[in-house]
Amino acid sequence: MPPYTCVFCSQRFAVEGGVAGGVVACPRCGTHNSLGQPAGLAVKLPPLPSPAQPAPAEFPVAVLASRMIDNMERVIVGKRAEITLVVMAYLAEGHVLLEDVPGVAKTMLARALAGSLGCHFKRIQCTPDLLPNDITGSSIYNPKTTEFEFRPGPLFAQIVLADEINRATPRAQAALLEAMAERKVTADGNNYLLTPPFLLIATQNPVDHEGTFPLPEAQLDRFLVRLSLGYPQMENEIAMLQRLRVDHPIDTLATVATADEILAGQQAVRQVHADEKVVRYIVQLIRATRDHYDLLLGGSPRASMALLRCAQAYAAINGFDFIVPDDVKHIAPHVLGHRLILRPESRLRKKTVRTVLEEVLSTVPVPPTPATGFAP
Repeated sequence: MPPYTCVFCSQRFAVEGGVAGGVVACPRCGTHNSLGQPAGLAVKLPPLPSPAQPAPAEFPVAVLASRMIDNMERVIVGKRAEITLVVMAYLAEGHVLLEDVPGVAKTMLARALAGSLGCHFKRIQCTPDLLPNDITGSSIYNPKTTEFEFRPGPLFAQIVLADEINRATPRAQAALLEAMAERKVTADGNNYLLTPPFLLIATQNPVDHEGTFPLPEAQLDRFLVRLSLGYPQMENEIAMLQRLRVDHPIDTLATVATADEILAGQQAVRQVHADEKVVRYIVQLIRATRDHYDLLLGGSPRASMALLRCAQAYAAINGFDFIVPDDVKHIAPHVLGHRLILRPESRLRKKTVRTVLEEVLSTVPVPPTPATGFAP
């Protein structure tokens, strides 16, 4: 039963007993669509699924993600798109960098995610006097046993929030690299595996740079996505204040998923089909950033892998077991934005990474989408 895409509203739907050349009405907008559309017709995937649309029962990642997103929206009002991207990064086994001005719920978003899961959560408040041992843990002498015992630090939680990471010294920031890349910590010559699923969410303030230590490019590249929440809309801010009149929603947030479900979801994301044409499209996008005149540093092979894995997770959240090019185009700014470096002369011409990415996405040819999608 192949899926079809409405030519008007881009809604995907399945048709039972459809015959090539026949006509079927879209269940969303009512537009009549001809079955067996031309293979070269490009369709556009909506950026986010409507909450009212049920996810296909045969792909449980969408059900799991919907539960988590709906639960987190009880705390973070009007930011469903950003919440979806955080859940996408978690299911893609990556880490998240939240960069925005103070007071827009960066820390609260991390707490809401941890509260929605039955996972161990720890918070690290980064300061200039923070030492690596304060993060990873240290060995302490026990006079009763006359031996040194290792006391794990906050990095041994399953979800770790590194608040204001750019206020920590480069030495303390480097203590996070091994955990982010290899899911383990080395202390006193011993390796300690972190309990899966491990996720690091870091926040930083891009406005106040006094007393801060900017993250080096090598560490920025370790983050799967970089997000900015922004200020809420007026109606959303009013709804937020009304919810806070008596108590904070974070205090009564229910657990809607377990660590085992997240691990199963991460394994299911790896099984999402990526057609050879879509993979080639991802590589062409990355190579276009390397050859772009305005960029001093383009995307690395790690960027290619990150874009593919995020596209798999994003398709799974939408309830599909295959990737389409529009999945890649929607998430590309969040996956690639912090990995590219502009030339100084391009900055003087008021160029930004976002505008360069828009140029790349508009110039690299998109592979034609078959009428049946890129299903395996």
